[in-house]
Amino acid sequence: MSHSVILLHGALGAGEQMRSLANTLEASGFQVFAFDFSGHGTCPFKEAGFSIKIFAQELHTFIEVNKLERPSIFGYSMGGYVALYLAAQYPNLIGKIATLATKYCWDIETSTKEAKQLDPDKLLEKVPKYAAVLQNRHIADWKLLLNKTAQLMLDLGNNPLLHHSVLQGIDIPVLIGVGDRDSMTSVNETLQLYQSLPQGQMYMLPDTKHPIETVKLNLLSNILVHFFN
Repeated sequence: MSHSVILLHGALGAGEQMRSLANTLEASGFQVFAFDFSGHGTCPFKEAGFSIKIFAQELHTFIEVNKLERPSIFGYSMGGYVALYLAAQYPNLIGKIATLATKYCWDIETSTKEAKQLDPDKLLEKVPKYAAVLQNRHIADWKLLLNKTAQLMLDLGNNPLLHHSVLQGIDIPVLIGVGDRDSMTSVNETLQLYQSLPQGQMYMLPDTKHPIETVKLNLLSNILVHFFN
């Protein structure tokens, strides 16, 4: 049986953004799944709520429903945060985790700054093309998604979930990645994240900003194939 890999999108993202990466990994022999967290892509909002903990529970349910035996996970940005949080709660659930552009250091100042950038009206005014992308990407109300994501960030600022002590309890191979031009996630905080993990490894992608669209697919896929194998 081929090894299972789950691809997790970031905040305001969707599983469809992972399609090219999924195709590449499938060509290397992996069984690949990409799904949408609630409120993203093809998945509507759910009454249970909108938070890292809720998304982790959705991922846990997905693994159980599909009967996946210790799958590997690639999490981009928020997806990596969700995967690490779930691994800390269920030590035997996941085989390996690889992340890219996952912001680890959250405090009130940082979360307030990031949340301010998610004002739907300002986005429509200043970046109408991106607003149109969000509207087309999600079946849920994209403005409500922005508001809920802003609140999620504020919640993380007030109560970060991945403290050093939590990360030290994740005793599986974890590959932490960052782009060298990422303006949201610094190399230094990525280094802190890597150093907190018992079986941590780290990589850096050259000439790569935070948006996943800036990632060189062949470079990332080669790194992931090597790690997951």
